[in-house]
Amino acid sequence: MASTQDVRRYLAYWFQLGKHVVIRDGQERLLPQPVIEGDRYSQAFEECWQRISAPDAGDCYLEATEESVADLLTPEWDVSPCARCAMPVPMRHVGMPPACCPCNDLLNWPNLDVPQPRSPVNSQVRLKDIQQRLMSMRDRG
Repeated sequence: MASTQDVRRYLAYWFQLGKHVVIRDGQERLLPQPVIEGDRYSQAFEECWQRISAPDAGDCYLEATEESVADLLTPEWDVSPCARCAMPVPMRHVGMPPACCPCNDLLNWPNLDVPQPRSPVNSQVRLKDIQQRLMSMRDRG
């Protein structure tokens, strides 16, 4: 089962490539910008997630997909890397996989010449990890 965190990451990655999420049975399209602010998702992303999660949101879909966000949160689904572009895509545990990756309609994707979408990173934690590894190497050497 895809966790809420997995589904949020899935949406955040595709938002970074300009994909919208369609809510209220196609009446609205949402694309929060920016998606990431420092070490967390942006306020715009969090507000978008609240709208997607609201009971009156109806079926919510990422553009060019058939699986609703609610479907992805059921035990039938998981989120895994796409074989073509390595972006997160929904994968059914049993049965047929989705017909195509959301990157199918992006003419310039995958593009290894630009930074890839990412999750928020706590820079202080990452720097402390590097510092600890360097210190342990120094102590061994």
